Amino acid sequence: MKSIVLLLPLLLLVSATKALAQATPSLENPFDTEYLMNNIAPSTPRLILTPEARAHLRLAVKEEGVVKNYFAALKLNAEEILTEPLLERKKVGRRLLAISREMLYRMGVLGMVYSIEPKDRYLDRIEGELRAVCGFSDWNPSHYLDVAEMSLALALAIDWVGDDLPEQLVSEVKDNLVDKGIMPSFDSDRRMGWISSNNNWNQVCNGGMIAASIAVAEEYPELAAKTIKRSLAGIPNALHEYGPDGVYPEGSTYWGYGTSFSVMTSSLLQSAFGTDFGLAEYPSFLESANFRVLANTPSGMYYNFADCGDRRSENGDITLAWFADYTGNGLYFEKERFLRAPQEMGKLSRISGPGLVWLANFRERNTTSLPTAWKGEGSNPVVFFTDEENGYYFGGKGGRGSVNHGNMDAGSFIYELNGVRWIIDPGNQRYHDLEKTGFSLWARCQDCERWTLLTKNNFGHSTLTVNNQLHVVDGMATITQFGTGAQPTCTIDMSPVFAGTLEQAKRVYTKEDNASLLITDVIKPNDSTEVVTWQVMTQADVEFAPDGLVLRQDGQRLYVENLSHPDLQFSVISLDPPPLLLDRKIEGLKRLELRIPAYLLDGQESTISLRLTANSTR
Repeated sequence: MKSIVLLLPLLLLVSATKALAQATPSLENPFDTEYLMNNIAPSTPRLILTPEARAHLRLAVKEEGVVKNYFAALKLNAEEILTEPLLERKKVGRRLLAISREMLYRMGVLGMVYSIEPKDRYLDRIEGELRAVCGFSDWNPSHYLDVAEMSLALALAIDWVGDDLPEQLVSEVKDNLVDKGIMPSFDSDRRMGWISSNNNWNQVCNGGMIAASIAVAEEYPELAAKTIKRSLAGIPNALHEYGPDGVYPEGSTYWGYGTSFSVMTSSLLQSAFGTDFGLAEYPSFLESANFRVLANTPSGMYYNFADCGDRRSENGDITLAWFADYTGNGLYFEKERFLRAPQEMGKLSRISGPGLVWLANFRERNTTSLPTAWKGEGSNPVVFFTDEENGYYFGGKGGRGSVNHGNMDAGSFIYELNGVRWIIDPGNQRYHDLEKTGFSLWARCQDCERWTLLTKNNFGHSTLTVNNQLHVVDGMATITQFGTGAQPTCTIDMSPVFAGTLEQAKRVYTKEDNASLLITDVIKPNDSTEVVTWQVMTQADVEFAPDGLVLRQDGQRLYVENLSHPDLQFSVISLDPPPLLLDRKIEGLKRLELRIPAYLLDGQESTISLRLTANSTR
C-alpha cells in the first residue's frame, strides 16, 4: 500500500506535465547542425539589417517622413554617445543590467547610423566599446538578463559592421559570445530556470542566446544549433502567457520589455533563416498589440497594474512599430510621435536601431479601431471601458497576487476623466532600493515580506479588504460576465481572494455614461466576517458630502456617491508619508475607506454600491 501512495503524486505530476505540454503549442524546431548550415543566410549582415534592408534604408532616410526624421534622432543619439566614456564593469547590487542595456543601446544606434552613413568616428567607437566589454571578467551570469542583453548587443555589432572591424577583434568578440554568453547557460551548477519559464526572462534570455548563436554559427555550428534548438523549445512557455486574448500578465511596461525581445527574435530568425518558426503567429501574440494600446491612457500614463511604470514615453512605440510592419495595421504605427522634432526625442529606446528597419518596412494595409469595451482573460485578466468624449478611461482587473510581478490587487481599478487620473494604482518601486536593505522582494508566499509594501498589498489598491487582512495570495479572481453596448459591464468573481472570510464576493463594474462609473459589490458573509472595507486610492483633495465625497483635482470635480450605505461616513487615510520607510512616497496619496461591519450584512447576500461621476446634481 505504501508504494501505491508514493506512486500517486508521481503519476499526478506526470499527468499534469503532459497536460501542460498539450496546452502549450510548440514552435517549429528543425534545428541540428545540418539544418543550420544548410539554411542560414549565406552572408552578413543577417540579423534584421540584411543587405536588402540596408539598401532600402539608405534611400528611405533621404525622403521626407518618419524614417528620415527618426534617423535624424538616431544620429543625434550617436553623437551624444561619442561624448560618453567607454563602458566599465560596474554592478548595481546584484545586477550588471544597466551596463548591458547601455551597450545594447550604443551598438544599435552606432551600428545603424554607421551602416547608413559610414564614418570612421562611429566605427572607432564601436571598436572601443567592443574591446571594453570583452575585457570584462564576465557578463554577470548570476543574473542572466545581463548576459542576454550584452550578447544581443555584441551579436548585432559584429553582424552589422564586422566586415569593417579588425579581423582579430571580430574573432575575439565571437569567442566572448561563446565563453561569456552561451556557455554559462549550459553550466549544470547554475539554475537556468529562464530557459522554459513563463515570464519575461524567457523572452529576453532566449532571444539573446539565439542572436549570439547566429553570430557564431560558422565557427561553432554544433553549439549554435544546440542552443537555438533549446531556445525554440523553451520560448512557447512565455508566449503561452499572452493567451487567450493578448493580455500580458506582467503589465504594460513588462510587455514592452518581454515583447520587444520576442519581436527582435522573430525578426532576426526571419532574416537569418527565412522563417521565425511560428513565433509571430503564436496564438494571441499579435493580439497583444491591442492590449498595449489599450493600456495607454488619455492622461499619458499607463494603466500601471503589476510592477509597471507610471508614464509612457512621448516618442513613438518602436515595439508597436514591429506589429504595424507585420500586420499592416496603422493603429499600431504612432506616426505623429515618430515625427516629433529629433532634438525633442532625447535618448531613444535601446532597440531603436533595429527598429528603424520596421519603420521603413511599414506599409499600411488596414487600420482598425479599438473597441470601447474590451476584456482579456488569462492569468491576470483585465477589462477596459473607454470613451473619447470626456477622455473617459476605466481599467480594472482580476488575477492573483502570486502571478509574475503581481500584486494583491484583484478587483482593483483606475479611473480617468478629461485627462485627470482620479483613482490611481500606486505603481512600482526601484528594485535595488529595496534589495540593498536586505528586503525579500521576490518571494510570493502568503506571509512573505513583499506584501508589507503598499505598492504590493491590497491596502494600497482600490479594491475590497475583509477583516483588515491581506488577500489570499493564490486566490484567483476571474471575469465571469462581460457585456458591451451603451452601458458596458463586467463582473469579477473575487470569492477565492477572500476564502475563509467571505462566502462570496462579486464585483460588477458598469459604465453608466461618458462621465460615470458604477461599482457594485455583491457580498455574502460567513461566520468569520467582521468588517468589509470598500476602498479607493487617490491623490485628489477630498471634501465630505452628505451622501459621499467630493474629489477636487486640476480644477475639476468628481463625486463619490454612496448609494447603498448613505448613513455610513467615509474615512480618509493619509498615506503621505506612507506607513513604512521602504514604501514608495506618492505626493498627496490617500485611501478613502467605507467600512461596513458584519452586523449590517446580517449574514445575508448584500450589495455595496457606489458611483464615481462628474455629473452629480448636488
